[in-house]
Amino acid sequence: MSKKILFPTDFSDASKNAFIYALKLASNIGAEVVTVHVYQVPHAHFVNAAEYLHEVYNVAELSNFENYRDEVPEFRAIAQANNLSHVKISHVLIAGETVSEIKKLAEKEDYELVVMGTKGGNSLKETFFGTVASKVMNEVKGLVLVIPENCQYEPIQKILFMTKYKTEDTESFRKILSLSQAYNAHLDCLSILSTEDFIKNDEKENWKMIEDKNVTFHSINGNDKEKIILDFITAHTINMVALHVYHKNFFEKLFDISLSKKLALHINIPILAIH
Repeated sequence: MSKKILFPTDFSDASKNAFIYALKLASNIGAEVVTVHVYQVPHAHFVNAAEYLHEVYNVAELSNFENYRDEVPEFRAIAQANNLSHVKISHVLIAGETVSEIKKLAEKEDYELVVMGTKGGNSLKETFFGTVASKVMNEVKGLVLVIPENCQYEPIQKILFMTKYKTEDTESFRKILSLSQAYNAHLDCLSILSTEDFIKNDEKENWKMIEDKNVTFHSINGNDKEKIILDFITAHTINMVALHVYHKNFFEKLFDISLSKKLALHINIPILAIH
């Protein structure tokens, strides 16, 4: 079965910036990129709407088809400008509710991962909460890579996996390990523990059975998690941050490690959600 990457797009600058990541990743693993644009048909709110409904749908569908048709050459221009014309690209246009249609499409096909951009804000909360990207990350049961608007493409050479070395993290660890091996990237696993937890619960030793020279296990003692993460990303030249998605909201977990406005303004690298 051929490998495929699903790329939801709204034609925004943030989306087109993220498209470069989708193309690069596809090139690395020999995958096809499938772009998908989901549009909503406007509701008729007037008397005797039924007799005009067919016309309303036809006009909306034609307009969206023409918009998408106009955008397709730009996607191919981006591929050509980045020497990625060899990557196969196909396009899907769907009417419906954005997140549910992306979820259905992702579950119906065997996609390696979903890649999408998100528009920036003055804080991580403004950037992610309530956006399509955050909902897709929470609902699509697979690998979802979100690219911040101001993120400039860099080869994936160093990946940071946030973990507490718990049993429930092991499956996510296997997935991110497989991804890191596909790109020949170094994987840094990091747990940040308070002083008390550091003494009681550092389970890093249980994971050291993994024999891979490109994996390093870290535990850092401290309470200023924001500073620790920023310093780690800078010191280790991290190109991607990966987190396990638990049953709780993904971004609630993200904020559990105190990612605030300061952190948001400094992290302009992709974030990978792993179910």
